[in-house]
Amino acid sequence: MLSETEFRTEDLPGADRFDFWCERIGRTHAPLDLHSEYAKDYRAQQRVLHLGAVHVWPTTHQSLRFRRTPKLIRQSDPEQYHIGIPLHGTNRIAWADQKALYGPYDIQVFDSSRPVEVESTNGPDPFSGIGIEIPKTLLHLPQHKMDRLFARGMSGREGMGALLVQFLTQLTADTSPYLPSDGPRLGTVVVDLLSGLFAHALEAERSLPPESCSRTLVLRIRSHVQQNLDDSLLSPRTIAAAHNISTSYLHRLFRNEHETVAAWIRHQRLERARRDLADPAMCSTTIHTVAARWGFTRAADFTRAFRTAYGMPPKEYRHQALHRPGATAWTHC
Repeated sequence: MLSETEFRTEDLPGADRFDFWCERIGRTHAPLDLHSEYAKDYRAQQRVLHLGAVHVWPTTHQSLRFRRTPKLIRQSDPEQYHIGIPLHGTNRIAWADQKALYGPYDIQVFDSSRPVEVESTNGPDPFSGIGIEIPKTLLHLPQHKMDRLFARGMSGREGMGALLVQFLTQLTADTSPYLPSDGPRLGTVVVDLLSGLFAHALEAERSLPPESCSRTLVLRIRSHVQQNLDDSLLSPRTIAAAHNISTSYLHRLFRNEHETVAAWIRHQRLERARRDLADPAMCSTTIHTVAARWGFTRAADFTRAFRTAYGMPPKEYRHQALHRPGATAWTHC
């Protein structure tokens, strides 16, 4: 599991909760002036994933208003960007003489060196979102260009924004597949995704170093594959065409990955099929239908590939998965 810390105000006496939450947020982000109508018995929780110099923190809390004032900036400035992504609720932002309102999956950039006021709320329900803290020196974009993104909303529903949100939500939902040593590598992925998103918004893709562009392109390709695994025609050739690159360049991009493009596609398809075969809700679906659903048009090819990957044919795997001790009994399977 990744190195992470977790905090819940429910673990403290009611009278101490808000003050400790203020201290906690100040350590995670930067010193802030915090206010909430629920301060007398504040309910909030936060996890901080330590990805090298990058910190990602999913959080859920009651309505909260925070201010980063000139006085607080003079007292302490970690020289970092904070990226806020509401998942349930809105961020109402005020800075200089401007105001903005952003909803779920709108990505905003804040600068620890600039004053701002933000109200995060979801009415009477808890607000939830994901925050990212990243040192300014890690982004491959000049400060004067980044200033144009301050408090600006970017969509997390399409393009690079969607890729970033998808990566973060999957990562924060389950960190068990990773080791603490994976943290810096995952931090690099976050930096690349943010750099690609910001460069696109600023029309400054040429500012990015080639290696960052290559890593971002690989992430885009992986997302494309995940979304099209059910297409039996999905292949290195069609993937390359969809991204306006040559097939040979596609193979070069994956030269430093753990698997070739074709092997990775096959692995992802087999994993999807394996999950379906172990799903009691799909026990009446034929194995051939499951295979075809994930791009295997020939039953013999699917059986052979499945046996090689999991050590048994799909029929035997399904039987064991659905009838293992403790599994839900499905008499009609």
